[in-house]
Amino acid sequence: METFTFTFMRQTYIDQLSTKITIDFPPKRIISLVPSQTELLFDLGLNTEVIGVTKFCVHPAEKVDSKYKIGGTKKLNIDLIRSLNPDLIIGNKEENNREEIEVLQKEFPVWMSDISNLQEALNMINAIGEIVDRAPEASYLIHLINAGFKDLQQLAVENGINSNVLYMIWKKPYMAAGRDTFIDDVMRKIGLDNVVSASRYPILEENTIQVLQPKLVFLSSEPYPFAERHMEELSKLLPGAQIKTVDGEMFSWYGSRLVKAVGYLFQLQKSLV
Repeated sequence: METFTFTFMRQTYIDQLSTKITIDFPPKRIISLVPSQTELLFDLGLNTEVIGVTKFCVHPAEKVDSKYKIGGTKKLNIDLIRSLNPDLIIGNKEENNREEIEVLQKEFPVWMSDISNLQEALNMINAIGEIVDRAPEASYLIHLINAGFKDLQQLAVENGINSNVLYMIWKKPYMAAGRDTFIDDVMRKIGLDNVVSASRYPILEENTIQVLQPKLVFLSSEPYPFAERHMEELSKLLPGAQIKTVDGEMFSWYGSRLVKAVGYLFQLQKSLV
């Protein structure tokens, strides 16, 4: 009977927080702490290598369903992670809890992403492709995403799309996507200008929203599940604005979902012309 053995090499990498990690390459027991990066790992072909994901990791459903659920992105089951003995954990600065990450870093190699724009997302895809031994697959994804967003930028110019927009991510209190966020960069790429000048995700009072006077208001499907009924509430505050519900995954997931986001954003651009 023919047997197979894996040959491991010790390899050192630097993540997007400038932290150095050393792993057995290629990693064979991977835990992902972020939904968009979980989807990326499966799209890179790591069907058996990924052993644990969060309860919020929903894509691809047929693959994540069979994996260990190691808690939420900000409330991890550290004991379960220990029992799984991963040789690589992949997380994100914004989505994961710093204290929990620091605990894991003492025991396991933890590679962290830090993403606030499209280029950093592409850098992440490239880096993860290298660390999990899927560099060619990652390069192809990057090619598709780059080409798609170049077309979106060109279409924005050709169609004269230049509206200002308020992108809402939460209710009670109202919160919006501000500058220095991935969402903000995606909007700029498709010809839209964020009316919020504050960084990150500021809380907005109703009177502040009225003062901003956006032409467009996007109500994201996540993290708060804005729906059609919420459009009426915002319409009373902003009677002159066009209010739309949008797919939050297409604006905020910075992994391989960006390939699908191109088509979605193209259709959105068409609706704004």
